[in-house]
Amino acid sequence: MNPSVHVSTQRSVSRRHFLRTTGVGLALPLLDAMVPAFSRAAAAIATPPRRMLGICNNLGLLPEKFFPAVDSVGMGYTLSPYLEELKAHRNDFTVFSGVSHPDVDGGHPADNCFLTAAPHPGSGGFRNTISLDQYAAERLGHLTRFPSLTLGVNVSQGVRSLSWTGSGVLIPCEEHAADVYRRLFLKGTAKEIKEQERKLSLGQSIMDAVAGQAKSLQRDLGAHDRERLDQYFTGVRDLEKRLEKSREWEKKPKPVVKEKQPVDPDSPAEYMEKVRLMYDMAALAFETDSTRLITLMLDSVNSPTLEIEGAHITDGYHSLSHHGKSEKKLNQLEAIDREHMRHLNTLFTRLKGTGEQGANLLDQSMILYGSNLGNASTHVTTNLPVLFAGGGFKHGQHLVFDRADNYPLPNLFVSMLQRMGLEEGAFASSTGTMKGLVAG
Repeated sequence: MNPSVHVSTQRSVSRRHFLRTTGVGLALPLLDAMVPAFSRAAAAIATPPRRMLGICNNLGLLPEKFFPAVDSVGMGYTLSPYLEELKAHRNDFTVFSGVSHPDVDGGHPADNCFLTAAPHPGSGGFRNTISLDQYAAERLGHLTRFPSLTLGVNVSQGVRSLSWTGSGVLIPCEEHAADVYRRLFLKGTAKEIKEQERKLSLGQSIMDAVAGQAKSLQRDLGAHDRERLDQYFTGVRDLEKRLEKSREWEKKPKPVVKEKQPVDPDSPAEYMEKVRLMYDMAALAFETDSTRLITLMLDSVNSPTLEIEGAHITDGYHSLSHHGKSEKKLNQLEAIDREHMRHLNTLFTRLKGTGEQGANLLDQSMILYGSNLGNASTHVTTNLPVLFAGGGFKHGQHLVFDRADNYPLPNLFVSMLQRMGLEEGAFASSTGTMKGLVAG
């Protein structure tokens, strides 16, 4: 045992005993006094987990309002009009100019590639690749009740998502904050839990049966096929381990939170309220360590005329993005963009105000916010508006790359994976880690 760690010999208090003696009939959060002494000592020396939230607004932001001046670089850069909305956190995020995904073209279809960087999404026969969150989930997802969460606002279901499996299959977005809340915090009935356990057991038994049948073929196969079969067995074993972990989580109580179940807006026009609620769900999931990997697709293309307090929006979101330099449309777009920044500011404030083992959740959580379009009006997929917050990096800077010959954004993905504790040297079209981004 580490001699520098003080271990209390005070007897731990159970939740049941605490509730009996106080006569209070409600669920309590886990207090220090309820944790055995040696568990507290272990927690004191444990490293707080890293987390990742990837957000894509698929109509982007007005470039001239988002980007700082190209000659305003480094730590002393001047905040742009939009970044002024985040000024309370200027030292908690980095803004990039001149980044994009190499060979990711095609305008709107590029939103599905924001976290995969798969090339040419608009081409015939395109097949997506694994997304950043699912790549991490395959390696770290067993550590939490939910390996990942895939969220969306006004998403065109079956068409758009930020999360894609290793075989390039779309993972549908959860669009209702109330449903997300129920998954995270409400326990099912005994019958529902038993049924879920049955499904998990069935999944593992199928894996066992298929693996057994395949193994009987192994002695009759050539060297190349045996190698492919070995890879298959490895995948089966990994899946079996994940199924076993899932079954264990079914038996553990879900966390208790103060917040009540949210009420979902009825209309897609209440887009910004939906965004706010999804940010709340992401924060709650991180606060309770229910998952460490979340994606959020803000499907602005699929959104109607928005309702924004204090702004008079007269046209659909997509139509406004094709503004043709109309002052009326530009003013409405700016009102929408600023509202996005204000909600992001609220998320940063909440995470930064939540402590975790001597740090705060913003320090522990990497928040990637950006778009697949550098300019929605012209559908270009270069010079993407991207900011990156938290994660324990040294922020407060404007990193400028060549706006004509862009720097690969997947380099940031490599840095994020490494910050999650994964020893990865490449992802998609990366050429290394993100230049100029230094861990704190």
